[in-house]
Amino acid sequence: MKSNKLLSQKKYLSGQGMSEYLIIIGLVAVAGIGVMSFFGQSIQHQVAGMSTEIAGGDAATEIGLSATTATAASTSAAINTTLGNYDTKQP
Repeated sequence: MKSNKLLSQKKYLSGQGMSEYLIIIGLVAVAGIGVMSFFGQSIQHQVAGMSTEIAGGDAATEIGLSATTATAASTSAAINTTLGNYDTKQP
């Protein structure tokens, strides 16, 4: 009887650890989505520039677009959004 109780407690603790792990993974995923929403276009232009250079072309246009979108993302990230201004259009 005692061994069944220990086995039951062990399963509960294992399930609790898995739940905590899933919560952490969910938070990391949400943070990743947030970062990609700010810097996604800049990353796309960087990858396009590298692809152009590997193919033997000139990636100056893509590098310029990457710098422009990175500046826009930085400006947008610097804006303090509160409940009072969350619905205003940001740059």
